Amino acid sequence: MSRSVMLRYDRVRGTDLLLMPERVVVLRGSAGAVLRLCDGRHEVGAIVAELAERYPGASVATEVPEFLGRLREEGWIR
Repeated sequence: MSRSVMLRYDRVRGTDLLLMPERVVVLRGSAGAVLRLCDGRHEVGAIVAELAERYPGASVATEVPEFLGRLREEGWIR
């Protein structure tokens, strides 16, 4: 995560949030699970492998790298 971004679970909404200065992004689906693996120890391939095991049949091999690429473009992850 970038320094100004925090991942938090909102019990009221029942969903994960990205908290930033003056902004909150509500995450849908498994986005929070993907971001929890972005801990500086997992490379994209390892994240894809872990999620493929958790969600058999899901197209994580293409969707996860695209999702992470969009977050990098936004500056939310490094």
